Amino acid sequence: MSTIKVISEEEFKDILRNNQTPVVIDFSATWCGPCKMLEPVIEQLADEWEGKAQVYKIDIDQTPSVPQQFGVMGVPTLMLFKDNEVKSQIVGFKPKKKIAKEFESLF
Repeated sequence: MSTIKVISEEEFKDILRNNQTPVVIDFSATWCGPCKMLEPVIEQLADEWEGKAQVYKIDIDQTPSVPQQFGVMGVPTLMLFKDNEVKSQIVGFKPKKKIAKEFESLF
């Protein structure tokens, strides 16, 4: 199982600018219980999506400018970016099947 890399604002910009595959960002916080529950689910999906999408994490406390830019009001929030645009968003803890169904149709 892979560990999801926590990225900075600059890394986020580079990833979106240079990626041909969809990018899923997990906006989370270390103090967030539902975020901790979602972590193993996102790690499993990152493994399953290898080669189809890239998955990263942004800590809203360490990098507040990115969630503010995209109107993130609560955590966890998952956003799928494709062609530098948000194509889908899921707020709150959701089961793996629901996340997969929502995002995989956009790959």
